[in-house]
This record gives sequence, structure tokens and C-alpha cells, in this order.
Amino acid sequence: METLIPIAAIFLIFWLLLIRPANKRQKALADVQRNISVGDRVITNSGILGNVAFLKETSVGLEIAPGVVAEVARPAIAGVVPDEEESAEDAPAEIEDDSAPVNPDSDQER
Repeated sequence: METLIPIAAIFLIFWLLLIRPANKRQKALADVQRNISVGDRVITNSGILGNVAFLKETSVGLEIAPGVVAEVARPAIAGVVPDEEESAEDAPAEIEDDSAPVNPDSDQER
């Protein structure tokens, strides 16, 4: 019985740190893929951004450029991209660079 306690503890730690969070992420992704609607801006697993033009049971039409619609499998959707207005509020302010540009033609010693 004493030898089973450490093995059970290791399994419990493994489940809490790896399996449970992975299951939560998988359920959240399936929920996103199930609840997308026409007009949503999404990103695919391969990094393609597009607006949802149409929905089918197993695929999604993404408008990746004006007038260009690509049909991708619904499981290829990695997530919904937030609007630019919302993300602009969260983005850090740009830092101004006061340093002078380096002139490669100058006669400084090398």
C-alpha cells in the first residue's frame, strides 16, 4: 500500500498539470469553432486571417482579400481575432527613439 501512494500522487499531479488544462483548451477551441458566425474575423492554424463569408457544417468560407473567398475546414479555425479598435486600446504606446541615425559614410574610426 505504501508503494502505491507515491504513484497515485504522481498521477494526480500529472493530471492536474497536463491533462486537465489540455482538455479545457480543447473544449474552449471546439466551442469557438462551433459558435463562429458570418462576419467574424478569424485566424486559422496556419496563420491565415480572414472574415467569415459563409458557414457549412464541416467548412467555413474565409474572405482573405476583397472578392477572394477560401473554403477551409472548420477544425482549422484557431480562434476569433479581436477587433482592431479593441486591441488598439490594449496595445502599449509606441516609444520614441531619440537616438540619431548612424551614417555609414562618416569618417569615424573603425
